[in-house]
Amino acid sequence: MSTGVIILLIVVAVALVAAVVARSVAARGAGGGRGLKRRFGPEYDRAVARHDGDTKAAEHELEERVKRHGSLREQPLESSARERYLVRWTAVQEQFVDSPRDAVVEADRLIAEVAGARGFPDGARHDEQLDALSVHHAHHVHGYRRVHRAAHAPTNGSGAGPAAGTEELREALVEARALFQDLTAPARGDEKALSRGKSAPQEKTEKAAKTGNAGKARKARKAEEAPAATRTDADTDSSRGRTHAPWALNRRHVKGS
Repeated sequence: MSTGVIILLIVVAVALVAAVVARSVAARGAGGGRGLKRRFGPEYDRAVARHDGDTKAAEHELEERVKRHGSLREQPLESSARERYLVRWTAVQEQFVDSPRDAVVEADRLIAEVAGARGFPDGARHDEQLDALSVHHAHHVHGYRRVHRAAHAPTNGSGAGPAAGTEELREALVEARALFQDLTAPARGDEKALSRGKSAPQEKTEKAAKTGNAGKARKARKAEEAPAATRTDADTDSSRGRTHAPWALNRRHVKGS
């Protein structure tokens, strides 16, 4: 075989390898984009819009979020803590009737606190907290973003720009409730207990009593009674650890709407 033929064969082989590599890289890029779309949902579209339609820049931003926060493991909430958060959220919804802005400010503070309790960056690092939440709760994080923006918007008479209207505040609070529900949803063990009509603390009390450990039973009973003292007549779906919007968020009952 002549030298020319050998060189030609080498060139052809190199070209084929290059084509295969290029196709593989393109396929990975397309798959990565689809994966990010599935993971982030509407948050993906917001990232693209924020980068003026530059999908590569948006995907790079989202990939960086996953690298920083993808390994975060959400910490469970104690049943008593969950009860307190649910009661506070119900109070926020009721407060909205007379003071929409104050209610939104408190909702912003409450969600930041719950997120911190679940292991996300604390509220003092809001942007970092928001990025971490977007990785794990992408479909509901925008409501929190809206509430935070409304809570920090200028007030009437401040001269810094138009204040958020009552309807805008109501919509922000309603949308943010989905993230709050996600963050306060009971763990699997609590769900099983609640499905049998018992709270998780009640389960612990009965289990301790059956095993004859009186000390543990007394301790569990105290944990069970503590949140009960703070309960209200809120419309709470205990089987899922979620609260429904009471009449306070109905437009017809909100003052100033």
